[in-house]
Amino acid sequence: MPFLGQDWRSPGWSWIKTEDGWKRCESCSQKLERENNHCNINHSIILNSEDGEIFNNEEREYASKKRKKDHFRNDTNTQSFYREKWIYVHKESTKERHGYCTLGEAFNRLDFSSAIQDIRRFNYVVKLLQLIAKSQLTSLSGVAQKNYFNILDKIVQKVLDDHHNPRLIKDLLQDLSSTLCILIRGVGKSVLVGNINIWICRLETILAWQQQLQDLQMTKQVNNGLTLSDLPLHMLNNILYRFSDGWDIITLGQVTPTLYMLSEDRQLWKKLCQYHFAEKQFCRHLILSEKGHIEWKLMYFALRKHYPAKEQYGDTLHFCRHCSILFWKDYHLALLFKDSGHPCTAADPDSCFTPVSPQHFIDLFKF
Repeated sequence: MPFLGQDWRSPGWSWIKTEDGWKRCESCSQKLERENNHCNINHSIILNSEDGEIFNNEEREYASKKRKKDHFRNDTNTQSFYREKWIYVHKESTKERHGYCTLGEAFNRLDFSSAIQDIRRFNYVVKLLQLIAKSQLTSLSGVAQKNYFNILDKIVQKVLDDHHNPRLIKDLLQDLSSTLCILIRGVGKSVLVGNINIWICRLETILAWQQQLQDLQMTKQVNNGLTLSDLPLHMLNNILYRFSDGWDIITLGQVTPTLYMLSEDRQLWKKLCQYHFAEKQFCRHLILSEKGHIEWKLMYFALRKHYPAKEQYGDTLHFCRHCSILFWKDYHLALLFKDSGHPCTAADPDSCFTPVSPQHFIDLFKF
């Protein structure tokens, strides 16, 4: 019986032993020849390629994998935390203190991750991130950038989970994506700390977040108990008068016909205009109806385009004028243990504290 075997003198070839001696298997040899020819063609393409497209494709694929790996590592690294939740703010070197306090260092030291879990501080932190996105993004160090986007990721996930104030986050992401597009297009003209590929990946992440928020749908809650519609009119009216943002009034007015009627009250919009703007500003942007009445609702949105609205936050950062320290004030600890939130040496610490608006926070680090 003939059998297949391997001749040690010709490795790789298949042979058949017959009565006339050893013969090479034609089908196997033809297959191996085709494979060798295919390998030779591939090698010749690689070695003789004039424009090096294959090498370029491999390099691009490697660079893409490395960029995604670096970006994943950058995102998954834990935020840099400090035990003290306060920071010295000084703009010049002295014999006691050397160097400057930067915006990035303050952003790393102050506990913004915990602040976004507090409903009183949530809007404050979002506004602060928005101001940084508009004008101070290039001043952040690499660590501060990582902390910034980690906090932003937590904010987006929080909004997707509890549906709390998505409009604020949409505005923040819109400003951030616009700034990044300008910086990426003008790379080389502006100082952008970090690899350009990382910033491109961050921009893609922001666009994905925007799409998720765009697709966000409020689930209708089934509750057999007392609802907002069951409240008497005077209580619903009091609720509307407590809003400081006109868009919140319009949104609430879309819930029921009764709330819509209350949200169109001229006196409500007049109070809102008087809260945010001065009388001199009214005179410059008067909008009258056909009957000669002032259209307070239209005036409110017209004034918003020309003047900044008064900001209102449940809680803010504080600045101690005696110690030159920026800190979060914990009211519970202050009541129980008389803890001011930082090592203050003043005789009356509370008299030295000043609330810090988001814009004031940015201004503290402009040298």
